[in-house]
Amino acid sequence: MNPVFIPEPYKPVDFSDYLLDYSDPSGFVAYGANLLPDTLLNAYSMGLFPWYISGGAPCWYSPDPRLVLFPHKLRISKSMRNILKRSQYEVTCDRAFARVMMGCALTPRHGELDTWIDHQFLAGYNRMHQLGHAHSFETWKKDELVGGLYGIAIGKVFFGESMFSKESNTSKIAFIHAVRFLLLMGFEMIDCQIKTDHLVSLGAEEISREHFMIRLFNYTKQAGLPVRSWYPEFENIKNN
Repeated sequence: MNPVFIPEPYKPVDFSDYLLDYSDPSGFVAYGANLLPDTLLNAYSMGLFPWYISGGAPCWYSPDPRLVLFPHKLRISKSMRNILKRSQYEVTCDRAFARVMMGCALTPRHGELDTWIDHQFLAGYNRMHQLGHAHSFETWKKDELVGGLYGIAIGKVFFGESMFSKESNTSKIAFIHAVRFLLLMGFEMIDCQIKTDHLVSLGAEEISREHFMIRLFNYTKQAGLPVRSWYPEFENIKNN
């Protein structure tokens, strides 16, 4: 079977209405649909995420194996601990979501000629942020945004989407603070999607799609943080 085409560009999509084929080695499952909030929430809860736009339509993936980080398994190297202790940077949450997305879109990546974060992604995820489903963690050097990451939260799962650095280690700094925060807030799993050495060095590990889906089903059904900005919770922890 080929990836399923979903001809619904203007209304929310329930992916369970379609017979999806998971046999493609890259995890490419479907294309079409849209990036409306209800479509995105349904996709993530079913283990799918959009990656790239082809012919104006989002492409949906569900890789096997799946890279995840269980927050309690965060690994911080000695050199990173020293960097964190220097207090050269400040980290915030939900202070500059749109700017973090744009930073991810504009930062060149090894092996990629262009970005997959186009105007559809920018519009879709900024809307998710306005509704309280998408969140960002920012690294600042004085008043300059020098790194960050963003993702989606459902229940006790945070789905990491992208990160960027303008200076060495600034995305790692944001990531470490994000994982520590999510651990304190009772999150059970961070979906890192695709394996990278960068994330593996921080404690991420690959698990089978089957194992991922079992955990996903259980953790997304649990109550997480309020569906709104996390800025108050993050600042309260940072200042105590």
